[in-house]
Amino acid sequence: MSILVKTPGPLTTVQDEGRFFHQSSGIRPSGVMDVAAYEAANALVGNENGEAVLEMTFLGATLEFQSAAWFAVTGADMQAKLDGAPVERYRAIRAEAGQTLAFGMAANGCRGYLAVCGGVDVPLVMGSRSTDMSAKLGGFEGRPLKAGDVLPTIPDGGWTPPDLRYDLPVYESTAEVRVIPGPQEDFFTAAGLDTFFSTGYEISPDSDRMGLRLDGAAIESVGSTDIVSDGIVFGSIQVTSGGKPIILMADHQTAGGYAKIGTVLSLDLPKLAQARPGDTVRFVRISAEEAQALY
Repeated sequence: MSILVKTPGPLTTVQDEGRFFHQSSGIRPSGVMDVAAYEAANALVGNENGEAVLEMTFLGATLEFQSAAWFAVTGADMQAKLDGAPVERYRAIRAEAGQTLAFGMAANGCRGYLAVCGGVDVPLVMGSRSTDMSAKLGGFEGRPLKAGDVLPTIPDGGWTPPDLRYDLPVYESTAEVRVIPGPQEDFFTAAGLDTFFSTGYEISPDSDRMGLRLDGAAIESVGSTDIVSDGIVFGSIQVTSGGKPIILMADHQTAGGYAKIGTVLSLDLPKLAQARPGDTVRFVRISAEEAQALY
């Protein structure tokens, strides 16, 4: 059971939920950027969460199924076609051996996901199949996919799809995300906090899987925003010495030395995962208790 990569697109990697419990050793989690799209893709093809999928960025891959498989496409609308016929997103589809699945440019959103029934069968490294490109760890040889790669997949055991339906997501050019203030909220003046929660910020082209750099009004601090480095999570919002926020994403470092003004609610991270450079981010304050209730 395998899939041949004919063209990979600019950035296609193998990812799963992430590589957890190793941050104390300097190993970052990585994993998918859009957890909601990832979970839907696996559910549609009968996989447990934790199975590996392909994550594609802006422009998708062209893939040849070398054996029959059920698959599902979620996330950004990359106008997928199976042997030239349009493929419906968020639905289990059957591919036969020799068929080609081709993705185009993302028409809405920026990250698309492909799950196959059984999952992508790359080795587990520290309990995860996710690709950490910087450390060249996990995934397929620790790197983005390239033409000619052959991805082994796990046999589906004769699985047949249930009648499972999802609403198609629409990704807006303005992402409103909820934020729990802290842990270094006291590093910022009242005026700085008001700026942060009342101003829209534009996503810089200098953004990637590690973090979204934001352009906009500077956030006033009491003094320096330098701190003794402490732990970072997916969704931490650091503020640089110049007053600009950075939202740490799936490939975030394990620790950071800038004060963190807040943390994005995990339920809103998929909006940021699908946001493009030039899109606007606005922040809404919520309490930790509200976040727990929403979760």
